[in-house]
Amino acid sequence: MRWRGRRQSGNIQDMRGRGSGRSIPIGFPRSPRVRIPSTGRMIRTGGGSLSGIVMMVVLFFVLKACGIDPLLLLDQAGGGASYDRIAPQTQRAPAGPVRNDETTQFVATVLAETEDVWDGVFQANGKNYPKPTLVLFEDQVRSACGFASAATGPFYCPGDRRVYIDLGFFDQLARRFEASGDFAQAYVLAHEVGHHVQNVIGVLPEFNRMRGRMSQAEENAMSVRVELQADCFAGVWGHFTAQKGLLEAGDLQEALNAATQIGDDAIQRRTQGYVVPESFNHGTSEQRRTWFTRGFESGRLEDCDTFNNPV
Repeated sequence: MRWRGRRQSGNIQDMRGRGSGRSIPIGFPRSPRVRIPSTGRMIRTGGGSLSGIVMMVVLFFVLKACGIDPLLLLDQAGGGASYDRIAPQTQRAPAGPVRNDETTQFVATVLAETEDVWDGVFQANGKNYPKPTLVLFEDQVRSACGFASAATGPFYCPGDRRVYIDLGFFDQLARRFEASGDFAQAYVLAHEVGHHVQNVIGVLPEFNRMRGRMSQAEENAMSVRVELQADCFAGVWGHFTAQKGLLEAGDLQEALNAATQIGDDAIQRRTQGYVVPESFNHGTSEQRRTWFTRGFESGRLEDCDTFNNPV
């Protein structure tokens, strides 16, 4: 990926070297995390009825097809990501100056590229894109979703609209998942930013509100659709990045390989030696490749409707 010399985002908090307290078990029902898996176990993302969230997403795409801006309706209704009612948290350690090493420069550039793409998409709908903050941490971090360790993997917290990553994950991605390359790393970040887009347009808030009435099987099935849509949104970002001439030979294959290696079936084979399809909550390798490719080829949000199409 041709990233050097391009704009770097300033929406970064560097918490590395600023310990944030003892890590505690993960699982925060009020303020769910959405993440790239590192062990095959998905943190729950919300609450509710399968039919309810499908109806919400159907409405989103119907309004789009009719030329009505659903983002505007969300604003008028007081929607968006303000659904979280988060218990007060201990104040975080102050962030330090952002380090200037190459990996930090890279993620700052990728974040800037996602900002540019989603700015354009939202402006086409007459809205401004509320940019997320990328938090860099080491070992463990406190977010509005609670404590998390580096073992959690990269995650998005809808409660504070931040993407969190321990950059050591990129080494794990290359060694453990056999998914090396800068565009594989960019795909990971773009996927988490895709969750931010879902949060803004109302997909994650609806899932969170309605999860409580879902069976475990329904919740897993809906989680797969949420995750595959984030993959498709990452593909949309890749589409416009390619249009800028920023991709090099092999970049697309790096992203597709990463999607393959972090599929639920691939992770379960790697970690436990067998596959349990009913426990999938991110999607199979084939599904993740397919939906990233769909977004990459079309560059259209409406082609990322994982809720009303076979996955």
